[in-house]
Amino acid sequence: MTVREGTYELGPGDGRLLLRTSRSGLGRRAGHDLTIEATRWTAEATVREPLEESSAKVVVVVDGLEVREGTGGVKPLSDRDRQDIAENLCKVLDARRHPEITFTSTGISASAGEVEGDLTIMGTTKPIRVRAELEDDRVRGGATVQQTRWGVKPYTAFFGALRLADEVEIEFDLRLRDAG
Repeated sequence: MTVREGTYELGPGDGRLLLRTSRSGLGRRAGHDLTIEATRWTAEATVREPLEESSAKVVVVVDGLEVREGTGGVKPLSDRDRQDIAENLCKVLDARRHPEITFTSTGISASAGEVEGDLTIMGTTKPIRVRAELEDDRVRGGATVQQTRWGVKPYTAFFGALRLADEVEIEFDLRLRDAG
């Protein structure tokens, strides 16, 4: 299928939006490197020819972030651990005051495979570059988000001996269905 011009409405049924975290600090052996999936999100992609005239907007609901996998650590990740992590995510990201994370494209470079845009986390908006590749009916890519740049204090435990690394890897793999 060749992607046709038009507007595509996307959500969790169209692919995956993942966050990957890693640990740092002296106590990092006790924690886990996490794969977290956004289970509640929407996106609107407007595809135009040339691709540079296209645009995208993504909205992720913070309390829809779910831990899918935890690697490393002294012991396996339990269901209780997953629940605690989800609660901590909502606290760290202040989900009550800022229930959504948004990305709005401001420019696309098809030749460089990049989408520039504004990412808003906890009410703070900063520019970011996202790697993106459109092939047939799929769009894949990702970005590295440095939490502190958006005012997010990375999670810590054991009096700071275990810390979440500042960089979080975002990746996506989406299928574009028929445009509306």
